[in-house]
Amino acid sequence: MPPLESLLVLSTASLAGIGLVGGFAAWGWAGWLRLRAQELALDKTRNADADLPAIGQRIDLADLKERIRKLEAIAAGVDF
Repeated sequence: MPPLESLLVLSTASLAGIGLVGGFAAWGWAGWLRLRAQELALDKTRNADADLPAIGQRIDLADLKERIRKLEAIAAGVDF
């Protein structure tokens, strides 16, 4: 068994390393959250006056609804 002093040094160094990695991870996470908050705030100010969906989005939604109707008809066994 290794001497007690070397085990103490190894355990202290390991805890310090884990603490550093955890600290840097927390720091990076906080920075990422700040970045996302800024992106969301910027996006909110860009789309402040765009309450209604654009015409292209409405057309896409209508197309998706039509595809769903066709798939439901196929699942029910109805031929077109």
